[in-house]
Amino acid sequence: MSKLIGIISGSLRKNSFSGSIAEYVKSHAPEGFEFKIIDISGLPLYDQDYDGADPKEYTLFRNEIKALDGVLFITPEHNRSIPAALKNALDVGSRPYGQNVWNGKPGAIISQSPGGIGGFGANHHLRQILAFLNVLTLAQPEAYIGSYHTLIDESGALNNAGTKEFIDSFLGAFTSWVEKIS
Repeated sequence: MSKLIGIISGSLRKNSFSGSIAEYVKSHAPEGFEFKIIDISGLPLYDQDYDGADPKEYTLFRNEIKALDGVLFITPEHNRSIPAALKNALDVGSRPYGQNVWNGKPGAIISQSPGGIGGFGANHHLRQILAFLNVLTLAQPEAYIGSYHTLIDESGALNNAGTKEFIDSFLGAFTSWVEKIS
């Protein structure tokens, strides 16, 4: 039976760089693994007033995360941190208090940006949040992909051989991590 890994993209933009990486990862899953893109675009903003009478989107999302064997976060950097939509998804999954669906799941992060440092700020802010949520995040190798706009074709698909090799190697390390943790 294959392990199911959720991919959560921090970008909601159509044809986003994070989405491009997510599509590549989904179509290049190592043997024994299935990668599934988790849509966070329809999650209402987390509001503690909903606890106990949650919107159906919260319940569906939490159940989807519970069913996963691991989570891969692929994110851009917004103002040296993570996008609001990603933070909202993390908050929705961690509440109500004591019902954290992220707890104990193996995780990993790929950050990217059109800039040279590849979303370093977002990557490290996300690591801080995941540590608190007890997501067992792969420490090494780290994955920052800079100048992503130069690595794709006109349709937005990743076409740089070196970056593909890097992502494939990263996925090998991540799936080994998932096997260890599971």
